[in-house]
Amino acid sequence: MKQLLNTLYVMTQGSYLSLDHETVRVEVNGKLQMQVPLHHLGSVVTFGNVMISPFFLGKCADDGRPVVILSRSGRYKCRMVGKTSGNVLLRQAQYEAVRDKGKAAAIARNMVAGKVKNARQVLMRGARESDSPEEETALRKASEIHADTLFRLKSICEIDQVRGLEGESAAAYFAVFDQMVKDGDRAAFAMDNRNRRPPLDPMNALLSFLYTLVLNDCISAVESVGLDSQMGFLHALRPGRPSLGLDLMEEFRAVIADRLALTLINRKQITEKDFEPRPGGAVYLNEDGRKTVVVAYQKRKQEEFFHPILGEKVAFGIVPHVQARLLARHLRGDLEEYTPVLYT
Repeated sequence: MKQLLNTLYVMTQGSYLSLDHETVRVEVNGKLQMQVPLHHLGSVVTFGNVMISPFFLGKCADDGRPVVILSRSGRYKCRMVGKTSGNVLLRQAQYEAVRDKGKAAAIARNMVAGKVKNARQVLMRGARESDSPEEETALRKASEIHADTLFRLKSICEIDQVRGLEGESAAAYFAVFDQMVKDGDRAAFAMDNRNRRPPLDPMNALLSFLYTLVLNDCISAVESVGLDSQMGFLHALRPGRPSLGLDLMEEFRAVIADRLALTLINRKQITEKDFEPRPGGAVYLNEDGRKTVVVAYQKRKQEEFFHPILGEKVAFGIVPHVQARLLARHLRGDLEEYTPVLYT
């Protein structure tokens, strides 16, 4: 499982990846920059103009190692994998559950409950650490909205109602999110609301980039157990949309991506100089900023916390795979319900 924590991110433009026996070679302008033993890698992610040898791609396909292609700014392009893994009966059970409105709503409800509970933990921590009574009050009010959402979710049986409550809590969360940024950096990272495609301010640009990294890991997790990443329960089905990956990511947004974004900003590891404006008002991380975030994200994946279902400590990078297996066991009928991960 330690292999799953290791992702090779290649961001240097003009890089060339090839395979030398069981070692990945990374060259730039014909010069060797690094070598990595292939068995240490769980996946490969490239940004922009990065070339990959067909032989290396074939080896990754044979091993079931995903290769993800992103634009230079981190926008998702495609994902290459080998043969479909897992038992076809599991995917059949997944499709049947998606069609069963009651079962689909129950799974989505639990996923949203996990998201709301974890987001509430972030808000309450922010309130405890705040030096401003006004900000503390605002953060606690937002956490109370989340507590009310958790109470209301218990009696919800319709998927549209689940989505509605999720939207209400998300709006309350992002309305106060920048108040968890220290005073000196708040003006640079102010955000009126969550926006994307494209992000219009540095905070949204940072969050979007981190969510892309988390989503890639969640898609790998659901596909590694044999589930169809496009057949989700909470997110509506659309051609080419990794709905189940997006579903699974909801539980991890706050504790992995959002907390990391705040840490990077408050420790001044990410500043205004790490962003660049684009035509039309878009804002993206520049190359130095992306490198800083990727390194921090890899370190975050190595950190451990106590998983209440497993009853032991696990690394954050392994949690999507644990949750995907729990979902698969529920769909097969081995577990009565899907239990989301809760961070305490």
